[in-house]
Parts: sequence; C-alpha cells; structure tokens
Amino acid sequence: MTILDPTPSKSDITQRISAREERIHINLGPVCNNNCIFCMEEDREMRYVVNSSLTSDHIRSILETNGGGEEVCFTSGEPTLVEQLPEYVAWAKELGYKKRSVMTNGRRLSYMSYAAKLVKAGMNFFYISIHGHMEKLHNSLVRTQGAFDQTVAGLDNIHRLQKFGVTLHTSTVITKRNVVHLPEIYAFLRAHGVQQAVFNVMQANGRANTHFDAIFPPYTQIVTEMKRFLADCDEDEPQAFLVDIPLCTTEGIPDLNRGYVESYVHYEVADLEGGSLQGDDRVAAQARRSEDGVYLEVTRDDLDTVERSKRPECLTCRYESSCEGVWKNYLARYGWDEFQPVLAQSAPTQADRSVAK
Repeated sequence: MTILDPTPSKSDITQRISAREERIHINLGPVCNNNCIFCMEEDREMRYVVNSSLTSDHIRSILETNGGGEEVCFTSGEPTLVEQLPEYVAWAKELGYKKRSVMTNGRRLSYMSYAAKLVKAGMNFFYISIHGHMEKLHNSLVRTQGAFDQTVAGLDNIHRLQKFGVTLHTSTVITKRNVVHLPEIYAFLRAHGVQQAVFNVMQANGRANTHFDAIFPPYTQIVTEMKRFLADCDEDEPQAFLVDIPLCTTEGIPDLNRGYVESYVHYEVADLEGGSLQGDDRVAAQARRSEDGVYLEVTRDDLDTVERSKRPECLTCRYESSCEGVWKNYLARYGWDEFQPVLAQSAPTQADRSVAK
C-alpha cells in the first residue's frame, strides 16, 4: 500500500518527487482482520513471523535512532490489532516526529473509545483503506462480511476527532470492480469528512498477481476513468490523487492530481529463518544492514529494483529519473504497448483542469 504526500502542491510532479522526504515505516501488524483479494502480503505466515519479531524494545530503538523525523507510519497487517500501538504512538510524539500516522482498515476505529485513545496518545494522521462506496463492493474486495459498516464508522469517528488537529486521508485500491465508480467513491468519502482520497494502482505482486486477470485493469482504462472523473467533478481542485502508475501513462491528468509513491524505509530483524517479509531473498539482498547489524533496512527502491523493469526507450522520457519502472508481472500480461516516452520538448506546462475537460 502506498501513501500520498499529505501536503501536495501545484508544482510539477517531478519536482514534488525529487523533494520527497524519507519516512519511517513500522511494520507492526502480524495479522489482519480483512482478507483483501489484492493484498501484496500473500505470505501470511511469513508476515506473522517477521512482524512478530519486532519487540517493543526494537520499536523503541528504531524510533530513537530516527528520532524527530518527518513521519513515522505504523503499517502492515492491521496495526490497530496490536495492543501496544497507543504506547508506540506516544513514544513517537515524545521523540519529536511531526506526523504520527497509521495505515489501517479502520474497523477498530469504529469504537470511539479506541479512536480517541490513539488521538490522545498523539496519532495525528489516519490513512484508512476503503475500496468502494457501497457495502457489497467493498466487502467483496476485502472478502469480509461487516467490514464496510465498521470502516465507515471508523471514518466518521476520525472525522469527529478532526477538531483536535487530526488529518483524515483514505486509500482506495483500484480494481476492475471499482474503476468505473471513482466519482461515486470520491463523493462518498468527501461526505464522510475525508480530506484527501488516494486512488492506489495495485502492485502486481502477492495476491494481486495471483488474481491478476480477474482484478487488474489496464493502466489506460484507469487513466481514462480518472480523467472522466476529474473533468466532471464540481470541485475546483479535487482532492483526489492517482498513485503508483507510470507517469508516461498519466499525461493529461493535472499535476495536482498525479500522486507518487513515498520514499520510506522499514526495519526487519536480520537473519530471520525464512528470509524477508517480501518473501523473496532478492529483495532482502538489496536491503542495507543497520550499523549494529540487528536490522535489514528495506526501502521501496529495493522492491522496485527486483520487481520492476524499464526498456531502452525509457531513457528518452522526461520522467525517466522520476519513474520507478513497470511491474514485471504487469508486463507479462499487458506488454509495453501502453508506455510511450514523453519527450522533453513536448512536455506540457503546468496542468490545467480545463485541459482535462
């Protein structure tokens, strides 16, 4: 799952990407109470082993080593199922992290007492995953009955807590089932107090690869539906962002609405039997070891190096230095036809919504 920069500007997308600050991810949740069809963490047993290996002492040392950073995000599995989460948030606040965030399915936030406990501890950013504007659509994607009602109740509770300086963003993974419903999903989320809605294109790994043919729409369809939604939206500057899709495919979408994958590092206890959380020793081999040798420092770039690809033509594209490449598993199904280099001399000026219309 990817997260958009919480303070996007109208500047050129390549400038925003180059100005990214690295964030700390704490991969906290060994289990999850949803069963998402597109989850990139398909190896649940290995996730349990790796995430469970991070003790409270480990988490404290990671926070102290990186103390005072821009953001720490508690993520992976379902972090709110870890009872020590409020304590970890309080540590992050004490150590000076500006943003203390959680990536969650929001179900436990449906209990106001728990949501308020997190905010009181210092949580000030919530990224809630929701994948449809209707019960049937959302629940079919997370494959869990009752999930939609709890997630929406969680949204509403965080909305009520915004008066205490809390920011509410959402993450919606685009699939063949919901890609035609972007306008309805966005309107639904805004009605529930969401400040920014991120539309995440799937990583073509894990369950998204297992179920690829059934759920992964081509990038061209995603872009077509995003353009249609933005053109018809009655907001002057829709707070909707398309993330994790090669920039060459998104020409014509205003730069304001073109998101990007954050720069982050997460820590795994080194030398665990079975290897990396990614389930691939190739990814672990890319990772750095911490100076004390205790951790593997795994970045998104490590995953991209192993799982994405570029071709020689990409070197001529104005986005080459900003582009992570294309998922190899995506190319195996759809090929290279959608991807054409955007030459520097034909690069558009600052995107304008009237062009999109």
